Amino acid sequence: MQRILIADDDAAIRGVLRDFLEDEGFEVAEADNGGGVLSALNSSNGSRPDLVLMDVRMPDKSGLDVLREAKAGSDGGAATLPVVIMTAFGTSNVAIDAIQLGAYDYITKPFNLDHVLITIQRFFERQSLSEQVEALSTRLGERDPNEVLIGNSAAMQEVYKTIGRVARSDATVLVTGETGTGKELVATILHNSSSYARGPLVKVNCAALPETLLESELFGHEKGAFTGALAQRKGRFEMANKGTIFLDEVGEMTLSTQKKLLRVLQEREFERVGGSVSVKIDTRVISATNKILAVEIEEGRFREDLFYRLNIISIYLPPLRDRRDDIPLLVEHFLHKHRYSASAGPSRISQGAMQMLMDYDWPGNVRQLENMIERATVLAQGGIITEEYITFSGADSRQFIDVAQRLRKGTSLNDLLADVEKQAFSEALTQTEGDRVAAASLLGVKLPEFQQRLADFGL
Repeated sequence: MQRILIADDDAAIRGVLRDFLEDEGFEVAEADNGGGVLSALNSSNGSRPDLVLMDVRMPDKSGLDVLREAKAGSDGGAATLPVVIMTAFGTSNVAIDAIQLGAYDYITKPFNLDHVLITIQRFFERQSLSEQVEALSTRLGERDPNEVLIGNSAAMQEVYKTIGRVARSDATVLVTGETGTGKELVATILHNSSSYARGPLVKVNCAALPETLLESELFGHEKGAFTGALAQRKGRFEMANKGTIFLDEVGEMTLSTQKKLLRVLQEREFERVGGSVSVKIDTRVISATNKILAVEIEEGRFREDLFYRLNIISIYLPPLRDRRDDIPLLVEHFLHKHRYSASAGPSRISQGAMQMLMDYDWPGNVRQLENMIERATVLAQGGIITEEYITFSGADSRQFIDVAQRLRKGTSLNDLLADVEKQAFSEALTQTEGDRVAAASLLGVKLPEFQQRLADFGL
């Protein structure tokens, strides 16, 4: 039987809540001041409450004071305390302070008893996830904190094998794959495992610089080479001598810059902009692109001879949707990497939330997943990440409808079905890029009816 402590200096309120909660099957205790709450939370004789319903304004200590002391004494500060604040002052300051101090939730007076029960049930449902989450974490196991690439899928095993074969060579490598798959990580591993590791790893994002600056950035310039060139400046290739240069998004280079890069790869020398003296280099070149260079060559946007120079060794990183079995391992890695605070342990994730991550297509790949986990950790305050903290944004978003929670809140079947229908209409528009005729056909709905439903939904 779950034990609830009601803390309020108003005996009438304690009595109403006691009668109601005992009828719902809970064991109930009472306290009329903040000191009584702290004593109960620190109890070690088996009488510690599973949940506290606590008023903000009480004699001797306010509810917020109790939260501060309880959090300070909970082994470095627990992310979430088993406390629901009750207040007649539902201001933003009270709400924000209570949640920041570790309260699970807060309810405003005068309260609806059904709403109180729903809040309590949600708290205990979350608590019941702990065993499930612990089992999931145990199954995933601890990851090596020094491990950079994460994944045990067959596709990633092939990547590891290729990296292992070529890392110690001096061969030029082209890393391909969609944005966010980890191409820069591969470049870092290749550099650190090669004979060039004694030198620097110099990174250049070719897409971030206009052509007028990219050439100077790569090859440097002499004093007076152009307006503003007040002194000689070394370029990235020269800085990477005896090391590695990583050319990210190399497919964004203009044909003019590609021609100059080709000469560097062939001759291992170049002239600074505005100069006539050749600068010789000993540099390993690793490049990356999210474009299909064969298509770029066919359409005249990329030099075929440069492609062959860059593509001595090719490493393809698969998108996350093609290696979904790696998602739990990546999630566990990011939970350890992104903690709620410096002193906090890693957050945990429920099976339901994990399933949402497994079902999503991840257009932004591993980078998007990492951002998602970092955001969810903050919203969950370092506690258990449940479905409510998993939200997708952008054109490829999917809204999760928690049917059980909606029903507990009293949502009618008609309202629930309307929400599902609205989501279906929105998704149809997304998939057809706003083409209403195509979207109506996709849903099997006549166009006039489709138009009317759009208006009803405000889409």
